[in-house]
Amino acid sequence: MPPDDRDAAVVEAVHRRLLADEDDGGDLAVKAAALARAEAPLLDGTALADVVRRVTSNARGLGVLDPLLADPSVTEVMVNGPGHVWIERGGRLERLDVVVTRETIELLVERVVGPLGLRIDRSSPLVDARLPDGSRVNAVVPPLAVDGPYLTIRRFAVRAIDLDAVCPPGGGRLLCDAVRDRLNVIVCGGTGSGKTTLLNALAASIPPGERVVTVEDAAELQLQRDHVVRLEARPANAEGAGAVSVRDLVRNALRMRPDRIIVGEVRGAEALDMLQAMNTGHEGSLSTCHANGAADALRRLETMVLTGSVSLPLAAIREQLVSAIDLVAVVARTADGSRRVVEIAEVTAEPSRVRTIIDSAGVRATQTRARRR
Repeated sequence: MPPDDRDAAVVEAVHRRLLADEDDGGDLAVKAAALARAEAPLLDGTALADVVRRVTSNARGLGVLDPLLADPSVTEVMVNGPGHVWIERGGRLERLDVVVTRETIELLVERVVGPLGLRIDRSSPLVDARLPDGSRVNAVVPPLAVDGPYLTIRRFAVRAIDLDAVCPPGGGRLLCDAVRDRLNVIVCGGTGSGKTTLLNALAASIPPGERVVTVEDAAELQLQRDHVVRLEARPANAEGAGAVSVRDLVRNALRMRPDRIIVGEVRGAEALDMLQAMNTGHEGSLSTCHANGAADALRRLETMVLTGSVSLPLAAIREQLVSAIDLVAVVARTADGSRRVVEIAEVTAEPSRVRTIIDSAGVRATQTRARRR
């Protein structure tokens, strides 16, 4: 039997014995090591340590996915039903030799959502959750998942980025000055383009001493500041009650004496509350939205406001947008898989509504407007 198969057999045997034993609260690693020695006395120290790691990962972690989540170069882990696991590394997709069964995926999904009190089954087949390290998890099970269940984990990025390294020439300085001067900035881009990472970097330019309230659907922002209040939306429980939306939190944030409000991502009717906050004394606020460009971002925000319960004419919404938002920073993936700021535009009252200040080549088309308030 090849060494890898032999070790896998030891891992499976030790795991079964752990499940069969009464849990006396002892150290799991110590118990696993003792059982592994009894099962395979000839294992050397390195092989024994690997067996113990794999057993404890299977028992309490995410099993075969744990090594992937421990690799800082992996930005996304994708399980497309039974079969091979896919990852994103360096902006490119890779199919791994790691293979998972349907039973393993179901166990992993339950291990993620169970401690959070969330429900996922045929009657509630979608769930969003967050791992302890901040990584975002999305799970889909049948009947929605045709070949499922599916599991997607977006890694929480802990490294800070240098704005000058990801912006066109002059763009990093412009964005830093905009945040310090209390301009309202929207970051837009596609899925996985680096919007949250850029938002983290922009928030580093907020002067010390200001009270910042963050509102997110799933908490990902990590602001290295002394005075940050973090709010996270909550989905409904298994009985369909207890949901707290991003819109509820944005409204509540206004009562918490914020100097600035950062909305991790605007997706719906909370766009109106965010715009009103930007227009009523909370200058220097930041947010993100999904859009392919600056003009698209404004159209998306308009649509979000229109989905709310408040009936406003489109002209009034556009006036709010022009008054509230100063700059739009567009992020995108490049051909080599990296993520960069490709455009910085200001919002104007002109028919085009956006004017590019810096494009991907770093060409400054115009000087940003002075503060209007």
